[in-house]
Amino acid sequence: MIFTAFLRRLSLGFLVVCAMALTGLAPVAQAQGDPFAGGWTLQPEMSNLNFQSVKKQTVVESSSFATLEGTISPGGATEVRVLLDSVDTKIDLRNVRMRFLFFETFKFPTATITSQIDAGFLNDLAAVRRKTVPVSYTMDLHGVTKTYDAQVAVTLLSEDLVSVASTTPISVSVADFDLLGGLEKLQEAANVTIIPSATVSFDFVFARNSTTAAAAPAQTAVANPASVALEAEGDFDRAACKGRFEILSRTGNIYFTSGSSRLDPKSAPLLDSLANIVSRCPDMVIEVGGHTDSVGSTATNERLSVARAQSVTRYLLERDLSRDVLVAKGYGESTPIASNDTREGRWKNRRIEFKVLSN
Repeated sequence: MIFTAFLRRLSLGFLVVCAMALTGLAPVAQAQGDPFAGGWTLQPEMSNLNFQSVKKQTVVESSSFATLEGTISPGGATEVRVLLDSVDTKIDLRNVRMRFLFFETFKFPTATITSQIDAGFLNDLAAVRRKTVPVSYTMDLHGVTKTYDAQVAVTLLSEDLVSVASTTPISVSVADFDLLGGLEKLQEAANVTIIPSATVSFDFVFARNSTTAAAAPAQTAVANPASVALEAEGDFDRAACKGRFEILSRTGNIYFTSGSSRLDPKSAPLLDSLANIVSRCPDMVIEVGGHTDSVGSTATNERLSVARAQSVTRYLLERDLSRDVLVAKGYGESTPIASNDTREGRWKNRRIEFKVLSN
């Protein structure tokens, strides 16, 4: 939710920056021709995007994103990308929850905001230096695309730098981007209630692309979005591994053909992320546990749970993991986490869980 809000603000900032470039940021000579000549680039080290959420009705938590990318093309097209794996809550496992449970970054690694600005939009910015500007932008987040209108404060810092900032916090609902399911998982994992909306604030700085020393080179998109995650490099310690496997066990993103142990291809993004985490937990044995609902006989469910755990194990072994680090086990219907009397409860009980065994 917080992320959605922040994405909105981000897009606004980009739009404004585009407008600035179109109007007053460029030198007079460029303004007479193409004010976007050379394009503009977001300066991540000078920019910030913060969001605030509320849990337990009154506890406010502030977070941000560490990696932002943005450009304004010579033609005035703006695009801003927020790498969601870079979410920064200041707590390692909270970051992991946000990535895997809320944003599902293994499927939706980025949020993108786009817009096209009219060159005459801010033609007096060079004179007034700062003004509030209305913008329209499109945001793509969690597989949902929506268009919004908003206002931002645009400040001309210099001929080659412009700031686009929120004037007041903006409230955004998680329901707008199909994130209610992720919010529920987040609440269950953290054992807290979270208000299904968030407020976002931002201050983005863009630099004109040019041959001058003040201008920044064009950005190159991060090839592996997950690489921007704020976590320890190399191997994880036991506590970090245990926490990650507990979180990944709650994703609900491992799918099988109904009544069989055949993995659905859409399970691949999560399992590939899981394989990477297993590889960073050396000298640990990881149990892959299969669980079913109570539909069918106890014996049938036990066999199915074993077969599904083995299917997941085989997939992980194909990612160059050692056979010594994985153990498949089936629990059948013996350990439900929800009531088998409802469809939702049965869906929750049909799951694969991961845990670190003693060694």
